[in-house]
Amino acid sequence: MSALLSMRGLLVPALLLLGAEVLVNAADLSSNNIAPPSAAFAALLRIMLDGTLFVSTGQTLLATAMGLAVGGSLGLVAGILLGLSRTASRLMTVSLEFFRPVPAVALIPISMLVFGFGYAMEVAVVAFAAFWPMLIYCKGAIEAVEPQLLEVAQMLRLSYFDTVRKIVLPAALPRIFVALRTATGIALILGVTTEILSNPQGLGFAVMSAQQSLHPDNMIANIFWLGVLGVVVNSGLLWLQSRLFGNAGRPGGGR
Repeated sequence: MSALLSMRGLLVPALLLLGAEVLVNAADLSSNNIAPPSAAFAALLRIMLDGTLFVSTGQTLLATAMGLAVGGSLGLVAGILLGLSRTASRLMTVSLEFFRPVPAVALIPISMLVFGFGYAMEVAVVAFAAFWPMLIYCKGAIEAVEPQLLEVAQMLRLSYFDTVRKIVLPAALPRIFVALRTATGIALILGVTTEILSNPQGLGFAVMSAQQSLHPDNMIANIFWLGVLGVVVNSGLLWLQSRLFGNAGRPGGGR
């Protein structure tokens, strides 16, 4: 049954691709500006076989993972601290609300000045983007921990570290994993955006290079691969979540 539902989920994308193929060929739109899906799939196979697609994918995934590790870790720590301390939360409210609306892409010029081109610049931008969803979700997850559990920690005279490690994190972990999924999607988007705008590496740069060299088939192929990559990453995280927590952490999962 699940396989059948998965096949049905592919129906709409297949129809859209078929419609695009018919439209581009019927209207004779094939040019240096646009390519039909058939040409894009041929280009995808070509850049797979010559290895350039996998090199670009590795660059994007490495920068994204590094930025997610840095920003996610900082967001997790900050979320725990603010979630457990109302005083700290009140003191930091103004500062957090001042910086949170700043788009991560606005930091690209600053990151270029500080780090130059390369991984460090991209990691800094991705880390800033990943920090906020981890902070907000984790803070909410910590605040949702049953007060009775914290009272038990006080009765057992657990230290702050032991309270977090033995009581708070196990109770909040399913929701924290949802925060990780959200931050991962945002990190991937910002990584590719940074590569499109300023960093000469990865899938984003491959898209821009194909566009500037008038190879729309390569451009669409890389964009399609980005969509596939996003589906694979999210599906992997969903599978891991189901293996670790079952339905916990999903909307209504704890009911």
